[in-house]
Amino acid sequence: MTGRDQEQEENPVPVRGRVSGCHAVRRSEPVPMIAAEAHGFGVPNRVATGELASERAFFMDAAIVGEGNRLDKNIMDFLENERKAYYNALHLINLALAEDFLPEMDDLTSRLTIPETASGSARFVARASGVLAGEPLLRMLCQQYSLTVGPGRSLRDGDRLDPGSEIVRVEGSMRKLLAMERTALNFLQRLSGVATMTARFAAEVAGTKAIILDTRKTTPGWRALEKYAVRCGGGINHRFGLYDAVLIKDNHLAWLEHTGDPIGRAVKLAREGAPKGTKFIEVEVDTLEQFDRALEVGPDIILVDNLGPEKLAEAVRRRDERAPGILLEASGGVTLATVRALAETGVDRISVGALTHSAPALDIGLDFDRAIGP
Repeated sequence: MTGRDQEQEENPVPVRGRVSGCHAVRRSEPVPMIAAEAHGFGVPNRVATGELASERAFFMDAAIVGEGNRLDKNIMDFLENERKAYYNALHLINLALAEDFLPEMDDLTSRLTIPETASGSARFVARASGVLAGEPLLRMLCQQYSLTVGPGRSLRDGDRLDPGSEIVRVEGSMRKLLAMERTALNFLQRLSGVATMTARFAAEVAGTKAIILDTRKTTPGWRALEKYAVRCGGGINHRFGLYDAVLIKDNHLAWLEHTGDPIGRAVKLAREGAPKGTKFIEVEVDTLEQFDRALEVGPDIILVDNLGPEKLAEAVRRRDERAPGILLEASGGVTLATVRALAETGVDRISVGALTHSAPALDIGLDFDRAIGP
């Protein structure tokens, strides 16, 4: 048994069924795209180069979608309900294909060993227990490579996986199946790993009022997708970037120390200047003295960093007594071993950087089960 297998065995995903949260947030801001070439299959990315006006047109092209000229329903759902993650996926697919191919240069190994006319089918299969995330990206790759998702019910993001669970069956050119394999697994394993880690944290706090939130500690370039995967695992997204909420951290307060009342001054400035649509104003504290001052000035949320369960419980008691409308969030080195004790203090929110920065890839493989052709 590998170290990863042992970790997954020791920390099983305890609940069956689909985790709520996938496709829950509608986004409209596009992720910037980069130009990309044909990647060896004669299908240039005309969305990235601006030659097509819409992302729908990219997938409505017959050369990509194939027979019927129809957009895959799962991709349509992803586009409509998770627009920011969808654009992030397009961007990363461009990058992944650009890493594997040069213009007019295809998969050298497959060209030398697999006949051009050979076709077959393969199944994406879970090797470990977890929560699925990234299935729409797999379908996007299939359409990019002119592959067909096989008949029968495929699993959807948020579904629970057991060892041996068939996620989806794919059919088409053997050369294209082999070329797509690693890119698809990279997306599925990474995003399902994030969803699985989130589900484990969410299970640990079940029965308490606490919710599990992510942070901005995401893989550069992957933020929308990793935050989507957090929701697939039953977590909640914190602010997306630096632009949508006010989070006054310790170094902001350090600079304002000269005012004599850094917490009061920071919250006042934030209240006066925050634009319409700002999600919340939050201030970080790491002592009960700072916490008392934060209660007095009334941000929307107080982030209590590294206080430990005993002091956190005291903070909850003071909040309940003096300012019950303020939400309390715990953070700082939160692990599966410590999160339950934090949740039992009565805190409202627990933010966990490990959901994205430390989630191991979920073991998923591609099993070829049928080959056709010479």
